[in-house]
Amino acid sequence: MDLSQLRVAIVTGNYNMVRDGPTQALNRLVAYLLDHGAAVRIFAPTIADPQVDHAGELISVPSFPIPGRSEYRVPLGLVGEAREKFEAFRPNIVHVAAPDRASRQAAKWARAHGVPVLGSVHTRFETYPQYYHLGFTQPLVEAWLRALYRNCDALVAPSDGMVDVLKQQRMHTDIGIWSRGVERTIFHFGARDLERRRAIGIADDEVAIGFLGRVVMEKGLPEFADTMRELTRRGVPHKVLVLGDGPARGWFEDNVPEARFAGYQSGAELGHWVAGMDVFFNPSITETFGNVTLEAMACGVPVVAARATGSTTLVKDGVTGTLVDPGDIPAFADAIQRYIQDPALRTGHGAAGEARSKEFTWDAINRSMAETYLRLLDARKG
Repeated sequence: MDLSQLRVAIVTGNYNMVRDGPTQALNRLVAYLLDHGAAVRIFAPTIADPQVDHAGELISVPSFPIPGRSEYRVPLGLVGEAREKFEAFRPNIVHVAAPDRASRQAAKWARAHGVPVLGSVHTRFETYPQYYHLGFTQPLVEAWLRALYRNCDALVAPSDGMVDVLKQQRMHTDIGIWSRGVERTIFHFGARDLERRRAIGIADDEVAIGFLGRVVMEKGLPEFADTMRELTRRGVPHKVLVLGDGPARGWFEDNVPEARFAGYQSGAELGHWVAGMDVFFNPSITETFGNVTLEAMACGVPVVAARATGSTTLVKDGVTGTLVDPGDIPAFADAIQRYIQDPALRTGHGAAGEARSKEFTWDAINRSMAETYLRLLDARKG
C-alpha cells in the first residue's frame, strides 16, 4: 500500500483554534499527506476566529468553551453531522490526538470496524492538576488516559523522554517517536531586530529573558516568577520579554513587574520577536517536546530549561543551554545569571543551539509518521 491509498481520520481537541506545538505538527502532517495523495478528514471543535490557517478539510465537532479558558473548547462527542461525516468517510486508519470523548468514540468505532488506531500524545495532562492544587488526582488522570491509550494499536510521542514516561505509566508497549520540526524561514538568527523590543521598553544593552507560549500557570509561571525574584534579590539586572497571552497574564504582570508584554505574535513577526531574546527560559514540566524551545534555539538563543520531557531531548546541557532540576529556583537563577554576565557564553551556546536545530526537518518527520500509518495497516491485514 502507498500513501495515496490512505484514508486518515484525525480526531483532536484543537486543530486551528490556538497556535501551539500540537496544531503546528498536525497541520504539517496533514499537508504532507495531502501532497502525497492521501485522503484526510479532521474532526475537531471550531471557533469563529481561529489563530491557524488550517490545512485540509476540517469538520466541526459540537463543543463548549472551557470555563476560564475560552480559547479552548471541549468536544461534546463525535455526534450528529460530525458522526455522519466520519462514518461516510470510512477511514482505514484513525488517529486520535486528544484524550477526550470524541477521540474515545472514534477509537471505539475503529475497533468495531477492524480499523487500526494511532494515538499521539501532545501534552502531559496528568501534571496539570498540581498547578491548581489538585495534585492528589494525578493517579486518576493517568488511569483515565490509560483507558484510551491501551485501546490504540500504537502510540507516538514527541521525544525519547516522553516515551520513557509513557512506558513507566504503563500506557502502551508500542510507542514511537513523532518529533517536531522548525520553520527556518521564520526562526533564524538573521531575524534579530531590536527595534521591536525597544518599542516596549527593553534597551539594547539590557538582557531580555524570554517567555514564549500561552500565559497559563501550567507553563511554569510560578517557577518563572520565583526565579526573577531571586535575580532581583541578587541585584542582577534583567528584563523579561513575554510573547503570548492567556488567562494568567494579570498574575504574571503582578508577580514579574520587570516583564514587558508583546502579546500574541505569529509568522515572521514571531520570528523577529523570538530572535530579539537574549536568553530563553522554560521552567515548564508539562511539555512533551517543547516547540518553543526549538524555535528559540533556531534563532540562536541559549536556553535555560527544566530537566524534563522534551527539553532533555533538545537541550544539550552545557552546550546549547543549561538544564536544571525542576523547581530548583536557585539553580535556575544561577544559570540565567551566568548568561547575563557572560555575553560570550550566550553567543557560544546560542550558536550551538542554532546548529542543533537544523537536525529537525519536517519532511523527514512527516514521512516517518506516514510510514507508521502504513505499518499499522499492514499489521492489521496480516
